[in-house]
Amino acid sequence: MTTNRDLYDRARAVIPGGVNSPVRAFRSVGGVPYFVARAEGPRVWDVEGTEYLDMVQSYGAIIAGHAHPAIVEAVRTAAGDGTSYGAPTEREVLLAEEIAARVPSCEKVRMVSSGTEATMTALRLARGATSRSRVVKFAGNYHGHGDALLAESGSAVAHLDDAHGVPGSAGVPPTAVAETTVVPYNRVPTLDDDVACVIVEPVAANMGLVAPDPGFLEGLRVECDRVGALLIFDEVITGFRLHRGGAQARFGVRPDLTCFGKVIGGGLNVGAFGGRADVMDHLAPLGPVYQAGTLSGNPLATAAGLAALGLVDDAAYDALEATATRLADGLAKAFADAGLQARVPRVGPLVGIHLGGGEVHDYDGARTTDEATYGLLFHALLDRGVALAPGPYEVLFPGLAHDDAIVDEIVSRAADAAASVTARAPT
Repeated sequence: MTTNRDLYDRARAVIPGGVNSPVRAFRSVGGVPYFVARAEGPRVWDVEGTEYLDMVQSYGAIIAGHAHPAIVEAVRTAAGDGTSYGAPTEREVLLAEEIAARVPSCEKVRMVSSGTEATMTALRLARGATSRSRVVKFAGNYHGHGDALLAESGSAVAHLDDAHGVPGSAGVPPTAVAETTVVPYNRVPTLDDDVACVIVEPVAANMGLVAPDPGFLEGLRVECDRVGALLIFDEVITGFRLHRGGAQARFGVRPDLTCFGKVIGGGLNVGAFGGRADVMDHLAPLGPVYQAGTLSGNPLATAAGLAALGLVDDAAYDALEATATRLADGLAKAFADAGLQARVPRVGPLVGIHLGGGEVHDYDGARTTDEATYGLLFHALLDRGVALAPGPYEVLFPGLAHDDAIVDEIVSRAADAAASVTARAPT
């Protein structure tokens, strides 16, 4: 039988670190990654046959559960007609229309192949449309691995900073971030008239889970309008998960540009950005801002995305929120009963774990989470068949496949896991 260790050793010989994304590595928690062989609904099975109740759900790309029949059939049908053409397809139009119908700020949409591609192109577009160069981002917000946005990011970059002492990433020259200003999350900055755009996660979900303070997003809209800068919402995580219209509909703030990914691909490679028609029309072939991609609007990804969006109506969002509430409340009680100091924040269907006390409003607060204890909790849960992300700054993604029975089982196992962690604590 092939084991996780066997595959990890083979992977390290041909793949840097043995993984194709550092977020998947076990560097911050220790141990050997499990290699997934198959998945269904709320469960994944590794190559050794071990079953896990999965709270990763492909970091939010899966909303209806793994291998949902409607999505599988949509991909199967699309694949039978060919996997890529390098020419326009009807499904690209249908998916763009669906996004525009759900998100009124997106008058026009451009499909790309990843969230990183969406954010880096949105920045270029903002600079081209405003003829300005400066970008403002928030510490702890992660917008993909584009050079200009990698400074003081959350997600796995936070651990990279600790491990190597390099802010953001080595290989990013000072010139690449010379026009990037990083400011604290949940504080409205005073902008100068050289700012092209402000980009923000409307709900910060890469430094644990941090909600926007009342007035924060509204204040950004007002300040951008004051100096003529564009407001960009990175909704790669929140888009079509928090609300059928994304975080902007939930909080009632309309950005100029929005970046999407994850849910709109149904688990396949996808990204998109959209916004005001007068801004989007600066893109080639209409305007001078260049962007292209061989696989943009890929027929398999658009088929899966349309099927996924077809599954999330208003009733589905009510169910997602109820599931997340049950999970967050259950975990909070389980941790408290075990004597584990932890907060379990929730924003709509998103759930976080912060190991420590006190409210968290920004990156400095998020970094106070107890990373060592998270590693213990992670492995205690994994040993009990519950899979979280192997990093303390990711969130949990309860989905439509996590029914009450599954949630209650996760909470029960978490209670046992937390008790085992506190039993190891020095007296």
